[in-house]
Amino acid sequence: MKEQSSILGTTNSKIALPNKNLVGVKKSEEPKKEITKETTKLPKPTGWRMLVLPFRIDEKTKGGILLGNETVDRQQVASQCGSVLAMGDACYVDKERYPNGPWCVVGDWVVFARYAGSRIEIDGGEVRLLNEDEVLATVQDPTDILHKY
Repeated sequence: MKEQSSILGTTNSKIALPNKNLVGVKKSEEPKKEITKETTKLPKPTGWRMLVLPFRIDEKTKGGILLGNETVDRQQVASQCGSVLAMGDACYVDKERYPNGPWCVVGDWVVFARYAGSRIEIDGGEVRLLNEDEVLATVQDPTDILHKY
């Protein structure tokens, strides 16, 4: 190899790679879009309101029966249990109404009335905006609550 390079008069032993640019294709000058988290797309509750994600049932029963989309959607609307995603800045701050502190915190599973709150459709489902006093109870596991429509 040394002999060949000395014969050719080159002293560089590195291999030169061909140009990788494609002929006739323009490079994209558009900036890459940043990937945003889904949580940034959710509405931020104000005042004494809280954002709750209703519990979604499994699409398969314990016996292995697959439920139809319509059944799952109906039970989603009728769901009375949800996870607290966010709370407004005035939630549970009134010491006269809530002397024992807040009834729930972000991340808790709460039970609420069937038609409580405002339903907001988002990509992939719906969320509810509840007032702080519409929370009826907290539960450890939402599957313990029987969801019927």
